[in-house]
Amino acid sequence: MSETRILTLVGSLRAGSINRRLAEAAAQTAPEGVDIAIYEGLAEVPFYNEDLDVPGSVPATAQALRDAVAAADAVLLVTPEYNGTLPAVLKNAIDWASRPYGAGSIKDKPVAVVSASISARAAEWAHGDAVKSVGVAGGVVVESATVRFGTIGERFAQVHPGEDAEALTQLGAAVHELVAAANGARVSA
Repeated sequence: MSETRILTLVGSLRAGSINRRLAEAAAQTAPEGVDIAIYEGLAEVPFYNEDLDVPGSVPATAQALRDAVAAADAVLLVTPEYNGTLPAVLKNAIDWASRPYGAGSIKDKPVAVVSASISARAAEWAHGDAVKSVGVAGGVVVESATVRFGTIGERFAQVHPGEDAEALTQLGAAVHELVAAANGARVSA
């Protein structure tokens, strides 16, 4: 059996963000035979514009994102909550991966959403918006792979999520569910 590839898209562009650290911790939980890669370069992808989305002249950074999503067996979204919703950079990535309409690289792809915020609400609105956007884009949200972290400013102020046993357990369970969905999709495809 070939290696299962999970592409992680992080909605925070800040190098030291807790959301990025959660993505790193999720990668730490990858079982043997599973590769979890954090996508670099979301900041360089232009905002989706149908005038730019022309076959043969799609911006290289947008095409690279599409290619990475297409090559993955599953996608893991890690989103903070900005002003009550998901960050524009993550929504933009979903928009590019959703095109061409009906045949985008995210179509029928298993997707898990991890959300985290400083509030006790654990980025529930960003989480909901990510789930909705992925579903409309044609991805298959794996509800059993959902993880939401609240009060992260306090919880992870002194410790990396990769050193938090409970966080690793939750992330590991989500990764396990996502891998199962990816392998189920691969077997039935």
